[in-house]
Amino acid sequence: MAILRKLAIFIVVFVVVAGAGLFFLSRGDTADLTVAEVSGTEPTLQEPEAESFPTVQIAKPVGWEDGQAPGTADGLSVNRFAEGLDHPRVLYALPNGDVLVTLTRSPASGDDADSGIMATIRGWVASYLFSEAGAAGESANQIVLLRDADGDGAAELQQVIASGGLDSPSGMSWADGTLYVANHDAVLAFQYELGSDAVSGEPRKLMDLPPGGGHWMRNMEIHPDGDRLYIAVGSVSNIGESGMAVEEGRAMIWEYNLENGSARQFAAGLRNPNGLDFSPWSGELWTTVNERDMLGSDLVPDYLTNVPIGAQYGWPWIYYRDNFDRRVEAAMPRFLDSYVRNPEYALGPHVAALGLVFTAEGHRLGDDMGSGAFIARHGSWNRKPASGYDVVYVAFDELGNPQGQPVPVLTDFLNEDGTTKGRPTWVEWAGDGSLLVSDDTAGIIWRTLAPNSEPGAGIERLSGEPLRPQGELIDPRASFEEDYLRREAGQ
Repeated sequence: MAILRKLAIFIVVFVVVAGAGLFFLSRGDTADLTVAEVSGTEPTLQEPEAESFPTVQIAKPVGWEDGQAPGTADGLSVNRFAEGLDHPRVLYALPNGDVLVTLTRSPASGDDADSGIMATIRGWVASYLFSEAGAAGESANQIVLLRDADGDGAAELQQVIASGGLDSPSGMSWADGTLYVANHDAVLAFQYELGSDAVSGEPRKLMDLPPGGGHWMRNMEIHPDGDRLYIAVGSVSNIGESGMAVEEGRAMIWEYNLENGSARQFAAGLRNPNGLDFSPWSGELWTTVNERDMLGSDLVPDYLTNVPIGAQYGWPWIYYRDNFDRRVEAAMPRFLDSYVRNPEYALGPHVAALGLVFTAEGHRLGDDMGSGAFIARHGSWNRKPASGYDVVYVAFDELGNPQGQPVPVLTDFLNEDGTTKGRPTWVEWAGDGSLLVSDDTAGIIWRTLAPNSEPGAGIERLSGEPLRPQGELIDPRASFEEDYLRREAGQ
Protein backbone atom coordinates (compact mmCIF):
# COMPACT_ATOMS: atom_id res chain seq x y z
CA MET A 1 0.00 0.00 0.00
CA ALA A 2 2.87 2.35 0.82
CA ILE A 3 4.33 1.77 -2.62
CA LEU A 4 0.98 2.44 -4.28
CA ARG A 5 0.53 5.57 -2.18
CA LYS A 6 3.98 6.85 -3.17
CA LEU A 7 3.30 6.05 -6.81
CA ALA A 8 0.01 7.92 -6.70
CA ILE A 9 1.68 10.93 -5.06
CA PHE A 10 4.40 10.86 -7.74
CA ILE A 11 1.82 10.76 -10.54
CA VAL A 12 -0.13 13.65 -9.01
CA VAL A 13 3.02 15.72 -8.54
CA PHE A 14 4.17 14.92 -12.09
CA VAL A 15 0.82 15.91 -13.56
CA VAL A 16 0.76 19.15 -11.56
CA VAL A 17 4.33 20.07 -12.53
CA ALA A 18 3.79 19.10 -16.18
CA GLY A 19 0.52 21.02 -16.25
CA ALA A 20 2.16 24.06 -14.71
CA GLY A 21 4.99 23.84 -17.23
CA LEU A 22 2.56 23.48 -20.11
CA PHE A 23 0.52 26.40 -18.80
CA PHE A 24 3.65 28.55 -18.57
CA LEU A 25 4.85 27.61 -22.05
CA SER A 26 1.43 28.22 -23.60
CA ARG A 27 1.09 31.76 -22.21
CA GLY A 28 3.02 33.06 -25.17
CA ASP A 29 5.28 36.04 -25.65
CA THR A 30 4.29 39.64 -24.94
CA ALA A 31 5.74 42.19 -27.35
CA ASP A 32 8.64 44.35 -26.23
CA LEU A 33 8.28 46.69 -29.21
CA THR A 34 5.46 48.72 -30.66
CA VAL A 35 4.08 47.87 -34.08
CA ALA A 36 5.58 51.14 -35.35
CA GLU A 37 9.06 50.08 -34.25
CA VAL A 38 8.74 46.95 -36.39
CA SER A 39 7.37 48.86 -39.40
CA GLY A 40 8.74 51.04 -42.18
CA THR A 41 11.89 50.92 -44.27
CA GLU A 42 14.18 50.15 -41.31
CA PRO A 43 12.24 47.92 -38.88
CA THR A 44 13.76 46.81 -35.61
CA LEU A 45 14.40 43.05 -35.82
CA GLN A 46 14.94 41.47 -32.42
CA GLU A 47 17.07 38.42 -31.83
CA PRO A 48 14.80 35.43 -32.52
CA GLU A 49 13.54 33.24 -29.70
CA ALA A 50 11.85 30.12 -30.99
CA GLU A 51 8.55 29.19 -29.34
CA SER A 52 7.58 25.63 -28.47
CA PHE A 53 3.95 26.74 -28.46
CA PRO A 54 2.63 29.63 -30.55
CA THR A 55 1.50 32.78 -28.84
CA VAL A 56 -2.29 32.75 -29.21
CA GLN A 57 -4.54 35.77 -28.79
CA ILE A 58 -7.59 35.54 -31.02
CA ALA A 59 -9.98 38.44 -31.43
CA LYS A 60 -13.41 36.82 -31.52
CA PRO A 61 -15.79 38.61 -33.93
CA VAL A 62 -18.93 40.10 -32.38
CA GLY A 63 -20.16 42.12 -35.36
CA TRP A 64 -21.15 45.75 -35.89
CA GLU A 65 -24.28 47.14 -34.34
CA ASP A 66 -26.75 49.13 -36.42
CA GLY A 67 -25.30 52.54 -37.13
CA GLN A 68 -21.76 51.58 -36.16
CA ALA A 69 -18.90 52.12 -38.59
CA PRO A 70 -15.11 52.13 -38.56
CA GLY A 71 -13.19 55.20 -37.47
CA THR A 72 -11.63 57.18 -40.30
CA ALA A 73 -8.64 59.41 -40.94
CA ASP A 74 -9.35 63.15 -40.73
CA GLY A 75 -11.43 64.36 -43.65
CA LEU A 76 -12.79 60.96 -44.64
CA SER A 77 -16.29 59.54 -44.35
CA VAL A 78 -17.36 55.91 -44.41
CA ASN A 79 -20.59 54.07 -45.20
CA ARG A 80 -21.84 50.57 -45.93
CA PHE A 81 -21.60 49.92 -49.66
CA ALA A 82 -23.05 46.40 -49.26
CA GLU A 83 -23.87 44.07 -46.37
CA GLY A 84 -25.38 40.68 -45.59
CA LEU A 85 -22.68 38.89 -47.59
CA ASP A 86 -21.38 35.43 -46.69
CA HIS A 87 -17.68 35.95 -45.88
CA PRO A 88 -16.69 38.38 -48.67
CA ARG A 89 -12.96 38.36 -49.41
CA VAL A 90 -11.54 39.61 -52.72
CA LEU A 91 -12.95 42.68 -54.49
CA TYR A 92 -12.51 43.45 -58.18
CA ALA A 93 -13.81 46.54 -59.99
CA LEU A 94 -14.86 46.12 -63.61
CA PRO A 95 -14.33 48.86 -66.23
CA ASN A 96 -18.06 49.70 -66.32
CA GLY A 97 -18.21 50.48 -62.58
CA ASP A 98 -19.65 47.17 -61.42
CA VAL A 99 -17.83 45.51 -58.52
CA LEU A 100 -17.30 41.77 -58.09
CA VAL A 101 -16.66 40.05 -54.76
CA THR A 102 -15.81 36.43 -53.99
CA LEU A 103 -17.76 34.79 -51.16
CA THR A 104 -15.31 32.16 -50.03
CA ARG A 105 -13.70 30.18 -47.23
CA SER A 106 -11.01 27.51 -47.08
CA PRO A 107 -11.61 24.37 -49.13
CA ALA A 108 -13.54 21.56 -47.52
CA SER A 109 -10.51 19.25 -47.51
CA GLY A 110 -7.07 20.66 -48.11
CA ASP A 111 -4.84 18.21 -49.93
CA ASP A 112 -1.49 19.26 -48.56
CA ALA A 113 0.12 15.82 -48.95
CA ASP A 114 0.88 15.78 -45.25
CA SER A 115 -0.10 13.03 -42.83
CA GLY A 116 0.66 11.62 -39.42
CA ILE A 117 -0.05 12.59 -35.85
CA MET A 118 1.57 16.04 -36.08
CA ALA A 119 -0.46 16.87 -39.17
CA THR A 120 -3.60 15.78 -37.32
CA ILE A 121 -2.72 17.99 -34.35
CA ARG A 122 -2.02 20.93 -36.63
CA GLY A 123 -5.38 20.31 -38.29
CA TRP A 124 -7.17 20.42 -34.92
CA VAL A 125 -5.38 23.63 -33.97
CA ALA A 126 -6.17 25.23 -37.34
CA SER A 127 -9.84 24.26 -37.03
CA TYR A 128 -10.03 25.80 -33.57
CA LEU A 129 -8.35 29.02 -34.69
CA PHE A 130 -10.60 29.28 -37.75
CA SER A 131 -13.68 28.80 -35.60
CA GLU A 132 -12.66 31.35 -32.99
CA ALA A 133 -11.70 33.91 -35.65
CA GLY A 134 -15.01 33.58 -37.51
CA ALA A 135 -13.55 31.90 -40.59
CA ALA A 136 -14.94 28.38 -40.10
CA GLY A 137 -17.80 26.97 -42.11
CA GLU A 138 -18.56 25.84 -45.62
CA SER A 139 -17.41 28.06 -48.47
CA ALA A 140 -20.25 29.74 -50.38
CA ASN A 141 -18.18 29.46 -53.59
CA GLN A 142 -19.90 32.36 -55.30
CA ILE A 143 -18.98 35.50 -57.21
CA VAL A 144 -21.42 38.31 -56.53
CA LEU A 145 -21.88 41.45 -58.63
CA LEU A 146 -22.46 44.67 -56.67
CA ARG A 147 -23.97 47.58 -58.62
CA ASP A 148 -24.61 51.14 -57.47
CA ALA A 149 -26.76 52.26 -60.41
CA ASP A 150 -28.14 55.43 -58.80
CA GLY A 151 -24.75 56.64 -57.55
CA ASP A 152 -25.77 57.07 -53.91
CA GLY A 153 -22.74 55.20 -52.58
CA ALA A 154 -24.54 51.94 -51.82
CA ALA A 155 -25.04 48.91 -54.04
CA GLU A 156 -28.74 48.28 -54.48
CA LEU A 157 -28.04 45.18 -56.59
CA GLN A 158 -26.40 42.01 -55.27
CA GLN A 159 -26.41 39.42 -58.03
CA VAL A 160 -24.71 36.01 -58.03
CA ILE A 161 -23.06 35.79 -61.44
CA ALA A 162 -21.05 32.58 -60.96
CA SER A 163 -21.08 29.53 -58.71
CA GLY A 164 -20.59 26.46 -60.89
CA GLY A 165 -17.00 25.28 -61.04
CA LEU A 166 -15.89 27.46 -58.15
CA ASP A 167 -13.94 25.94 -55.26
CA SER A 168 -12.69 28.42 -52.66
CA PRO A 169 -12.26 31.19 -55.27
CA SER A 170 -10.10 34.22 -54.51
CA GLY A 171 -8.41 36.41 -57.11
CA MET A 172 -10.20 37.77 -60.17
CA SER A 173 -9.25 39.65 -63.34
CA TRP A 174 -11.18 40.63 -66.45
CA ALA A 175 -10.16 41.43 -70.04
CA ASP A 176 -11.84 41.28 -73.45
CA GLY A 177 -14.99 39.46 -72.40
CA THR A 178 -13.24 36.94 -70.16
CA LEU A 179 -13.38 36.75 -66.37
CA TYR A 180 -10.38 34.96 -64.87
CA VAL A 181 -10.82 33.38 -61.43
CA ALA A 182 -8.27 31.67 -59.20
CA ASN A 183 -9.70 28.68 -57.31
CA HIS A 184 -7.54 27.18 -54.58
CA ASP A 185 -6.41 24.53 -57.09
CA ALA A 186 -6.73 26.03 -60.57
CA VAL A 187 -7.08 29.15 -62.69
CA LEU A 188 -10.36 29.28 -64.62
CA ALA A 189 -11.65 31.43 -67.47
CA PHE A 190 -15.36 32.30 -67.80
CA GLN A 191 -17.06 34.10 -70.68
CA TYR A 192 -18.48 37.29 -69.22
CA GLU A 193 -19.63 40.48 -70.94
CA LEU A 194 -19.74 43.69 -68.93
CA GLY A 195 -23.18 44.41 -67.52
CA SER A 196 -24.37 40.81 -67.77
CA ASP A 197 -26.25 39.16 -64.93
CA ALA A 198 -24.23 35.94 -65.15
CA VAL A 199 -21.26 34.29 -66.78
CA SER A 200 -22.06 32.19 -69.84
CA GLY A 201 -21.06 28.61 -70.51
CA GLU A 202 -18.74 26.35 -68.58
CA PRO A 203 -15.37 27.60 -67.35
CA ARG A 204 -12.11 26.66 -69.08
CA LYS A 205 -9.21 25.52 -66.91
CA LEU A 206 -6.05 27.42 -67.80
CA MET A 207 -3.61 25.90 -65.30
CA ASP A 208 -3.49 23.76 -62.18
CA LEU A 209 -2.35 25.23 -58.87
CA PRO A 210 -1.04 23.47 -55.77
CA PRO A 211 -4.29 22.74 -53.91
CA GLY A 212 -5.47 23.52 -50.40
CA GLY A 213 -2.73 23.75 -47.86
CA GLY A 214 -2.32 26.00 -44.85
CA HIS A 215 -2.48 29.14 -46.98
CA TRP A 216 -5.27 28.42 -49.42
CA MET A 217 -6.06 31.81 -50.98
CA ARG A 218 -4.87 32.24 -54.57
CA ASN A 219 -4.84 35.92 -55.44
CA MET A 220 -4.37 37.19 -58.96
CA GLU A 221 -3.61 40.31 -60.99
CA ILE A 222 -3.62 40.83 -64.75
CA HIS A 223 -0.72 42.70 -66.34
CA PRO A 224 -1.61 46.19 -67.64
CA ASP A 225 -0.89 44.92 -71.16
CA GLY A 226 -3.60 42.29 -70.67
CA ASP A 227 -1.45 39.37 -71.84
CA ARG A 228 -0.27 37.84 -68.54
CA LEU A 229 -1.76 36.74 -65.23
CA TYR A 230 0.14 36.72 -61.95
CA ILE A 231 -1.07 34.27 -59.30
CA ALA A 232 0.10 34.30 -55.66
CA VAL A 233 0.36 30.89 -53.96
CA GLY A 234 1.19 30.61 -50.25
CA SER A 235 2.99 27.82 -48.42
CA VAL A 236 1.45 24.84 -46.65
CA SER A 237 3.55 25.31 -43.54
CA ASN A 238 5.21 27.86 -41.31
CA ILE A 239 8.86 27.02 -42.02
CA GLY A 240 8.78 23.86 -44.11
CA GLU A 241 8.19 21.57 -41.13
CA SER A 242 6.11 19.25 -43.32
CA GLY A 243 9.07 18.77 -45.65
CA MET A 244 9.89 20.76 -48.77
CA ALA A 245 8.36 18.23 -51.16
CA VAL A 246 4.87 19.38 -50.16
CA GLU A 247 5.92 22.99 -50.85
CA GLU A 248 6.61 22.35 -54.53
CA GLY A 249 5.05 25.18 -56.54
CA ARG A 250 4.13 27.10 -53.40
CA ALA A 251 5.44 30.17 -51.54
CA MET A 252 5.79 31.93 -54.86
CA ILE A 253 4.13 33.97 -57.58
CA TRP A 254 3.31 32.30 -60.88
CA GLU A 255 3.08 33.99 -64.27
CA TYR A 256 0.62 32.63 -66.86
CA ASN A 257 0.94 33.75 -70.48
CA LEU A 258 -2.54 34.21 -71.94
CA GLU A 259 -1.23 34.23 -75.52
CA ASN A 260 0.50 30.84 -75.57
CA GLY A 261 -0.79 29.14 -72.41
CA SER A 262 2.61 28.70 -70.80
CA ALA A 263 3.24 29.10 -67.09
CA ARG A 264 6.45 29.80 -65.18
CA GLN A 265 7.57 30.55 -61.65
CA PHE A 266 7.99 34.32 -61.54
CA ALA A 267 9.32 34.86 -57.98
CA ALA A 268 9.91 32.62 -54.96
CA GLY A 269 10.74 32.54 -51.26
CA LEU A 270 7.51 34.39 -50.39
CA ARG A 271 5.87 32.54 -47.48
CA ASN A 272 2.34 33.78 -48.13
CA PRO A 273 2.00 36.45 -50.84
CA ASN A 274 -1.41 38.09 -51.01
CA GLY A 275 -2.32 41.46 -52.49
CA LEU A 276 -0.90 42.20 -55.94
CA ASP A 277 -0.70 45.47 -57.86
CA PHE A 278 1.55 47.15 -60.39
CA SER A 279 3.52 50.23 -59.39
CA PRO A 280 2.23 53.30 -61.24
CA TRP A 281 5.76 54.75 -61.09
CA SER A 282 7.67 51.85 -62.63
CA GLY A 283 5.13 49.30 -63.84
CA GLU A 284 6.75 46.69 -61.59
CA LEU A 285 4.72 44.09 -59.72
CA TRP A 286 4.39 44.56 -55.93
CA THR A 287 2.88 42.30 -53.28
CA THR A 288 2.06 42.02 -49.59
CA VAL A 289 3.52 39.00 -47.78
CA ASN A 290 2.68 37.30 -44.47
CA GLU A 291 5.92 36.20 -42.82
CA ARG A 292 6.68 33.29 -40.46
CA ASP A 293 5.37 32.64 -36.94
CA MET A 294 6.56 31.28 -33.59
CA LEU A 295 9.51 33.62 -33.11
CA GLY A 296 7.61 35.77 -30.64
CA SER A 297 5.27 38.74 -30.82
CA ASP A 298 7.85 41.05 -32.43
CA LEU A 299 9.03 38.75 -35.22
CA VAL A 300 8.77 38.49 -38.15
CA PRO A 301 7.11 41.59 -39.66
CA ASP A 302 4.85 41.13 -42.67
CA TYR A 303 5.95 43.23 -45.59
CA LEU A 304 5.22 45.13 -48.80
CA THR A 305 7.75 44.73 -51.60
CA ASN A 306 8.46 44.86 -55.29
CA VAL A 307 8.74 41.58 -57.17
CA PRO A 308 11.15 41.70 -60.10
CA ILE A 309 11.31 38.59 -62.24
CA GLY A 310 13.37 35.87 -60.60
CA ALA A 311 13.19 37.54 -57.17
CA GLN A 312 13.96 35.35 -54.17
CA TYR A 313 12.95 36.41 -50.64
CA GLY A 314 14.43 33.51 -48.74
CA TRP A 315 11.57 31.51 -47.20
CA PRO A 316 11.88 29.29 -45.24
CA TRP A 317 15.63 29.55 -44.61
CA ILE A 318 16.12 33.33 -44.51
CA TYR A 319 14.06 36.40 -43.70
CA TYR A 320 14.85 40.06 -44.31
CA ARG A 321 17.91 39.41 -46.47
CA ASP A 322 20.41 38.06 -43.95
CA ASN A 323 18.53 36.61 -40.98
CA PHE A 324 18.78 32.82 -40.89
CA ASP A 325 15.99 30.76 -39.36
CA ARG A 326 17.87 28.03 -37.51
CA ARG A 327 14.69 26.04 -36.93
CA VAL A 328 14.49 24.96 -40.58
CA GLU A 329 15.60 21.35 -40.99
CA ALA A 330 15.54 21.17 -44.80
CA ALA A 331 18.88 21.72 -46.50
CA MET A 332 19.25 25.24 -47.87
CA PRO A 333 19.98 25.53 -51.60
CA ARG A 334 23.60 26.41 -52.32
CA PHE A 335 24.38 30.11 -52.57
CA LEU A 336 20.81 31.10 -51.63
CA ASP A 337 22.10 33.68 -49.19
CA SER A 338 23.96 35.40 -52.04
CA TYR A 339 20.84 36.52 -53.85
CA VAL A 340 18.03 36.79 -51.28
CA ARG A 341 16.41 40.22 -51.46
CA ASN A 342 15.48 42.52 -48.59
CA PRO A 343 11.79 43.53 -48.50
CA GLU A 344 11.16 47.17 -49.28
CA TYR A 345 8.80 47.98 -46.41
CA ALA A 346 7.79 46.28 -43.14
CA LEU A 347 4.08 46.41 -42.26
CA GLY A 348 4.39 45.25 -38.65
CA PRO A 349 4.57 41.86 -36.91
CA HIS A 350 1.72 39.42 -37.48
CA VAL A 351 -0.64 42.08 -38.91
CA ALA A 352 -1.75 39.68 -41.69
CA ALA A 353 -1.38 42.12 -44.59
CA LEU A 354 -3.79 41.17 -47.38
CA GLY A 355 -5.37 43.48 -49.98
CA LEU A 356 -3.23 46.08 -51.78
CA VAL A 357 -3.91 48.91 -54.24
CA PHE A 358 -1.77 51.82 -55.33
CA THR A 359 -3.09 55.35 -55.74
CA ALA A 360 -5.10 55.50 -58.97
CA GLU A 361 -6.24 58.33 -61.20
CA GLY A 362 -9.60 59.69 -60.06
CA HIS A 363 -9.14 58.69 -56.42
CA ARG A 364 -11.05 60.72 -53.83
CA LEU A 365 -8.99 60.15 -50.70
CA GLY A 366 -7.53 63.67 -50.64
CA ASP A 367 -4.12 65.16 -51.36
CA ASP A 368 -2.59 63.77 -48.18
CA MET A 369 -3.17 60.26 -49.50
CA GLY A 370 -2.51 60.93 -53.15
CA SER A 371 0.79 59.13 -53.71
CA GLY A 372 1.14 55.71 -52.14
CA ALA A 373 -0.41 52.35 -51.36
CA PHE A 374 -3.48 51.27 -49.39
CA ILE A 375 -3.30 47.98 -47.50
CA ALA A 376 -5.82 45.94 -45.49
CA ARG A 377 -4.23 44.48 -42.36
CA HIS A 378 -6.54 41.60 -41.48
CA GLY A 379 -5.31 41.31 -37.89
CA SER A 380 -3.15 39.00 -35.79
CA TRP A 381 -4.08 35.77 -34.03
CA ASN A 382 -0.64 35.24 -32.46
CA ARG A 383 0.56 38.52 -30.98
CA LYS A 384 0.19 40.08 -27.53
CA PRO A 385 -1.06 42.78 -27.81
CA ALA A 386 -2.96 42.30 -31.07
CA SER A 387 -1.78 44.04 -34.24
CA GLY A 388 -3.47 45.02 -37.49
CA TYR A 389 -7.28 45.12 -37.70
CA ASP A 390 -7.15 48.27 -39.84
CA VAL A 391 -6.59 49.75 -43.29
CA VAL A 392 -3.43 51.81 -43.67
CA TYR A 393 -1.81 54.14 -46.21
CA VAL A 394 1.90 53.96 -47.02
CA ALA A 395 3.28 57.09 -48.68
CA PHE A 396 5.71 56.76 -51.61
CA ASP A 397 8.22 59.36 -52.78
CA GLU A 398 8.47 60.79 -56.30
CA LEU A 399 10.72 57.89 -57.36
CA GLY A 400 8.23 55.23 -56.26
CA ASN A 401 9.85 54.22 -52.98
CA PRO A 402 7.87 53.70 -49.73
CA GLN A 403 8.67 56.00 -46.84
CA GLY A 404 7.58 56.91 -43.31
CA GLN A 405 5.17 54.98 -41.14
CA PRO A 406 1.81 53.41 -42.08
CA VAL A 407 -0.99 55.98 -41.71
CA PRO A 408 -4.37 54.74 -40.42
CA VAL A 409 -7.24 55.06 -42.93
CA LEU A 410 -9.95 52.91 -41.30
CA THR A 411 -9.72 51.87 -37.64
CA ASP A 412 -11.80 50.68 -34.65
CA PHE A 413 -12.32 47.14 -35.94
CA LEU A 414 -10.73 45.88 -32.71
CA ASN A 415 -12.57 46.44 -29.41
CA GLU A 416 -10.89 47.28 -26.11
CA ASP A 417 -12.01 43.95 -24.62
CA GLY A 418 -10.09 42.02 -27.30
CA THR A 419 -13.08 41.13 -29.46
CA THR A 420 -13.46 42.48 -32.97
CA LYS A 421 -16.38 43.97 -34.87
CA GLY A 422 -14.90 42.83 -38.15
CA ARG A 423 -11.71 42.18 -40.08
CA PRO A 424 -10.64 44.26 -43.10
CA THR A 425 -9.61 41.92 -45.88
CA TRP A 426 -9.37 43.49 -49.33
CA VAL A 427 -9.20 46.96 -50.87
CA GLU A 428 -10.30 48.15 -54.31
CA TRP A 429 -11.07 51.41 -56.10
CA ALA A 430 -14.71 52.03 -56.98
CA GLY A 431 -15.60 53.81 -60.19
CA ASP A 432 -16.42 57.04 -58.31
CA GLY A 433 -12.94 57.20 -56.76
CA SER A 434 -13.91 55.91 -53.32
CA LEU A 435 -12.00 53.09 -51.66
CA LEU A 436 -13.92 49.86 -51.03
CA VAL A 437 -12.92 47.54 -48.18
CA SER A 438 -14.25 44.03 -47.65
CA ASP A 439 -14.90 42.98 -44.05
CA ASP A 440 -15.15 39.19 -44.18
CA THR A 441 -16.34 38.25 -40.68
CA ALA A 442 -18.97 41.01 -40.67
CA GLY A 443 -20.15 40.39 -44.24
CA ILE A 444 -19.86 44.09 -45.10
CA ILE A 445 -18.21 46.11 -47.87
CA TRP A 446 -17.19 49.53 -46.53
CA ARG A 447 -16.82 52.61 -48.72
CA THR A 448 -14.62 55.53 -47.72
CA LEU A 449 -13.72 58.85 -49.37
CA ALA A 450 -13.09 62.53 -48.70
CA PRO A 451 -16.60 63.88 -49.46
CA ASN A 452 -15.57 67.32 -50.70
CA SER A 453 -12.49 66.24 -52.65
CA GLU A 454 -12.03 66.49 -56.39
CA PRO A 455 -10.85 63.43 -58.30
CA GLY A 456 -7.10 63.20 -57.82
CA ALA A 457 -4.51 62.93 -60.55
CA GLY A 458 -2.83 59.64 -61.29
CA ILE A 459 0.84 58.94 -60.65
CA GLU A 460 3.07 60.04 -63.52
CA ARG A 461 5.08 57.16 -64.93
CA LEU A 462 8.84 57.54 -64.52
CA SER A 463 10.82 57.62 -67.72
CA GLY A 464 14.48 57.87 -68.60
CA GLU A 465 17.19 56.64 -70.89
CA PRO A 466 18.46 53.15 -70.11
CA LEU A 467 22.17 52.71 -69.45
CA ARG A 468 23.98 51.95 -72.67
CA PRO A 469 25.90 48.68 -72.80
CA GLN A 470 29.65 48.99 -72.55
CA GLY A 471 31.35 48.33 -75.89
CA GLU A 472 34.83 47.68 -74.54
CA LEU A 473 36.57 46.90 -71.29
CA ILE A 474 37.54 50.14 -69.53
CA ASP A 475 39.27 50.63 -66.22
CA PRO A 476 36.63 52.58 -64.21
CA ARG A 477 39.35 54.29 -62.18
CA ALA A 478 41.04 55.65 -65.29
CA SER A 479 37.66 56.81 -66.63
CA PHE A 480 36.94 58.61 -63.36
CA GLU A 481 40.34 60.32 -63.33
CA GLU A 482 39.94 61.42 -66.95
CA ASP A 483 36.52 62.90 -66.22
CA TYR A 484 37.82 64.61 -63.06
CA LEU A 485 40.76 66.21 -64.92
CA ARG A 486 38.45 67.37 -67.70
CA ARG A 487 36.15 69.09 -65.21
CA GLU A 488 39.06 70.69 -63.37
CA ALA A 489 40.45 72.04 -66.62
CA GLY A 490 37.05 73.47 -67.48
CA GLN A 491 37.03 75.41 -64.24
